[in-house]
Amino acid sequence: MIKVTEATATAGALGRLVDEGVSIWLDDLSRGRIESGNLAELVATRNVVGVTTNPSIFQAAMGSGEGYEEQLAELAVRGVTVDEAVRMMTTADVRAAADVLRSVFTASDGEDGRVSIEVDPRLAHHTRATVAEAKQLAWLVDRPNVMIKIPATRAGLPAITEVIGLGISVNVTLIFSLERYREVMDAYLAGLEKAKERGLDLSAIHSVASFFVSRVDTEIDKRLTLLGTDEALALKGRAALANARLAYQAHEAVFAGERWSALAAAGARRQRPLWASTGVKDPAYKDTLYVDELVAPGTVNTMPEATLDATADHGDITGDTVTGGYAAARADLDAVEQLGISYAEVVQRLQDEGVAKFEVAWQDLLNAVTKSLNSKGVAA
Repeated sequence: MIKVTEATATAGALGRLVDEGVSIWLDDLSRGRIESGNLAELVATRNVVGVTTNPSIFQAAMGSGEGYEEQLAELAVRGVTVDEAVRMMTTADVRAAADVLRSVFTASDGEDGRVSIEVDPRLAHHTRATVAEAKQLAWLVDRPNVMIKIPATRAGLPAITEVIGLGISVNVTLIFSLERYREVMDAYLAGLEKAKERGLDLSAIHSVASFFVSRVDTEIDKRLTLLGTDEALALKGRAALANARLAYQAHEAVFAGERWSALAAAGARRQRPLWASTGVKDPAYKDTLYVDELVAPGTVNTMPEATLDATADHGDITGDTVTGGYAAARADLDAVEQLGISYAEVVQRLQDEGVAKFEVAWQDLLNAVTKSLNSKGVAA
């Protein structure tokens, strides 16, 4: 049982984030982190109340096989396929992490204490296969505090609706554009309406929408640097924050509407914005930039451990840094567009690249596990 003391919960920059209504989730998971007690320690001392994973995280954790030797040997003896082996290992880790966070889940009435696991990235453009995979993952993990991650591709949108409609909680990932974010929120509401028609308990269905941050600056800053004018260079480091702030404005509008009000009256929970990719890529920027400047009530910030530690050490949490800044945010994005940088082209490129990167990481993981299984004397 994890016990977070009152003193811990209100201390330092991480405590101030919590006081402002931000849930802190860790963007990392490995078997070593679980078995060493490190994850439980982060929950107890760093205000961590959730965990997100993705194919790149699993590839990093399992690529060497370290910590997975015993399970790999057992899987090899059984002669399982490499795909089955990977799913057995990843779901085992997510199940164990969900157990570590179970007390947080209970104390927060299901809002936090969540652990996310992503559908096979190779299914990103296949709706029916994504739905089937989501159902299978929920069954395999078999914990009420699991969230199934579904990418916000065109094919992913109807999958989100169907999976939510089945009563499965969803973390929608790889959102870069404001238009797609609005479509994601619509898919969530449509899923809740399906669940209501089926007589399901809406209060048990939760969702977050993972809106990616730092990669937007990486791509747009590169183009601003190529332009090289004073006007262009002055906009560096501003597009990602502007994009995220306008996403929060869209969130406020949708969840103040009549459609939402009818669902809320039936017990539905808001889909919370989750700031993803919050590790700073450009060393010229403060390493807590995407934490300090994206503080708003009812949000989640999922951080790699380096960002978590940096925030604890020198984060500057001064209150809400999102609401009220919408006009300036719109002006920043408009200024970028006026310089000839297409917002629509940038965000589509980022989503395409995001899916492709996860596919590569997944294939690298499959290759590493294949090698490990073969080394046990059984072909995968």
